[in-house]
Amino acid sequence: MSISDLTVRPDSPQLADSAADAATAYVHVPFCARVCPYCDFAVVAGRDDLMDRYADAVVTEIGMAPPWRRLDALYVGGGTPSRFGSGRLARVVDAVRGRFGLADGAEVTLEANPEDWTPQLATALLAAGFTRVSFGAQSFSDAVLLSLGRRHLAPDVVAAVAVARREGFPSINVDLIFGTPGETIDSWRATVEAAVELDVDHVSCYALTVEKGTPLSRAVAQGAPAPDPDLQADQYELAAELLAAAGYVRYEVSNWARPGHPCLYNLVVWAQGEYEAFGNGAHGFRRGRRFRNVRRVDAYLQKVETGELPRAGEEVVSGWGAELDRLFVGLRRAAGVADGPGVEAFLGSEDGRRLLDLGIVEHIGGRLRVVRPLLTDAVERVVLSSTPETR
Repeated sequence: MSISDLTVRPDSPQLADSAADAATAYVHVPFCARVCPYCDFAVVAGRDDLMDRYADAVVTEIGMAPPWRRLDALYVGGGTPSRFGSGRLARVVDAVRGRFGLADGAEVTLEANPEDWTPQLATALLAAGFTRVSFGAQSFSDAVLLSLGRRHLAPDVVAAVAVARREGFPSINVDLIFGTPGETIDSWRATVEAAVELDVDHVSCYALTVEKGTPLSRAVAQGAPAPDPDLQADQYELAAELLAAAGYVRYEVSNWARPGHPCLYNLVVWAQGEYEAFGNGAHGFRRGRRFRNVRRVDAYLQKVETGELPRAGEEVVSGWGAELDRLFVGLRRAAGVADGPGVEAFLGSEDGRRLLDLGIVEHIGGRLRVVRPLLTDAVERVVLSSTPETR
């Protein structure tokens, strides 16, 4: 089943489950002009002098990967991959294509900041094989963007989407963040409506969170306002209402797409499928093993340049752990998960039955799904506490 099939809803159970059979890869590009105050990703600012070395290292690491089959999707995230330069990005895609091959019609995604986007960059990326761009719009309120430490303003998002569409990108996403202190329900409504007005193919909406060790967390500890969870819940529900009315289908807690435009790479991860990973801080899952690369750029470069895989650790995912993992990631999807030992244990537990009675989850047609996505974290806590004995 193809994600590009316009007759298939993005929340189709068949689409969700078939993604487990796809092969994908993630490449991390850590470079940023500056680090946003809320960001806890493996990123660096002021280290652009390392870009060429980093590109060489990623190409080398790709060459170290065990043989596999042609990839159905490639996702280049960050960081700010759009700052990496079209030439380096093309080298990465060529290395992936040379090592594994890319299937016909493969989804190749790039994360981009609106202020980096130009017609020349868009044209070069299309020539390199990219088919999907995900813009870090975050908001269409300039005041909110300034509060988030972003370098672009709302008109830059509008211009970037227009350029991507005009140059021929087949699929365009915008990321939005809700719950920034000072953002009202009305300004959030205007942001979602602006995204809809751009007629993008996919919208992701994420709640602002205070992550330990970030400038935002330090500011909150010193008395700055924190995100209001009640307001964030109202903002989430408003986004769901507006996006559904505009024809977008929610297929995961935070992701909405028009038919033909769900993100295959993400679907594979949520389906417990296999994905390679390259670059500092990247996480992958192959042959029943989940692995992660070293987080620091310098450590990553040192390992790869001395011929060593840049692993920080790995774990075997099997047995009951694999079944709980299937539920943990799969229940984020609107399609939920098919019956199995984990579903049986969940429904056999007192907490699971309570969630069912409260209408937070439903069990229909051989599938367990979360009906109230705002409470997905509560559902997943019950999943993690499930044991084979509750079956």
